[in-house]
Amino acid sequence: MIKTVLFAGALALLPAAALAQEVPADVVTRIQAMLADQQCEVDADNIEADGDGYELDDVFCADGQYDIDLDANLAIVNKKAE
Repeated sequence: MIKTVLFAGALALLPAAALAQEVPADVVTRIQAMLADQQCEVDADNIEADGDGYELDDVFCADGQYDIDLDANLAIVNKKAE
């Protein structure tokens, strides 16, 4: 019974994992350069593609820590303080 529940739980997580896309290295470099211009930085592991843009978690800026969403052109569409 427990194995069945664990297996079902693992299957439920598969679609979310399958949607995660690896961000190309050149895009990571461009994102980090754009952030540096704004006195911010983010670890490359915290950059995720989310369909039509990018989600940045734990971005550290001179004025605090943020979660930032970028569009496909790397423009900030949402910046939320943590």
